[in-house]
Amino acid sequence: MTAPAIAVAGIEKSFGDLSVLRGVDFDVSPGTIFALLGSNGAGKTTLISILSTLLRMDAGTARITDADVTADPAAVRQAISLTGQFAAVDEVLTGRENLVLVARLRHVRSPSAVADRLLARFSLTEAGSRRAGTYSGGMRRRLDIAMSLIGDPPVVFLDEPTTGLDPQARNEVWDAIRDLAAGGTTVLLTTQYLDEAEQLADRIAILHEGRIIQNGTLDELRALLPPAKVEYVEKQPTLEEVFLTLVGTTPNGEER
Repeated sequence: MTAPAIAVAGIEKSFGDLSVLRGVDFDVSPGTIFALLGSNGAGKTTLISILSTLLRMDAGTARITDADVTADPAAVRQAISLTGQFAAVDEVLTGRENLVLVARLRHVRSPSAVADRLLARFSLTEAGSRRAGTYSGGMRRRLDIAMSLIGDPPVVFLDEPTTGLDPQARNEVWDAIRDLAAGGTTVLLTTQYLDEAEQLADRIAILHEGRIIQNGTLDELRALLPPAKVEYVEKQPTLEEVFLTLVGTTPNGEER
């Protein structure tokens, strides 16, 4: 069997008297999208901070591509990329300059070629010469994700990547995340949006009060509830469907 790209066992973390994580366990298979679903304050960002070596756990173990998070943090940092809740782009620089800067900081060969390749991959070539401060929310987030891929990390952490985005921009980011997994990248996605996990994830874990209370595929989680009753009702379009139709895109982000 293939070793998990992320293996978490018994992680605990407290801040003073506040217990945030109370024994978290899960594995993530390589090249899949794993959604960590939970409400505000459930501990999602704390867990991501631990896995990305920004915060030390109180107990438990975690391995990223077989590197121990506590014992070998340098190897873990080489294997991961982290995109936080807000796009970390330099708004004064152009999109291309942002990418070239990060490529140089990471000592990647041919920074200009890497920047051009990522601009094309995220449909930002035409906007590459514009200042990032002029980008829409979705374009800025796509640029942020593109920057995080410089150096080809096998594991990417996305901490609530669509927070504050409009429906059209959110669909753009969803497409970018799907492309990551299709290219073999392992994605750990935290979100509080149920539809986001439903649309993207191969597996979904529900984090509640510091513990994983369920972990499975969407079908496995649905099977926990009684079978659906067949009823014939008139289905009205959602407001999101109305909005996307009026602006000329489908719910999948495709132009009509």
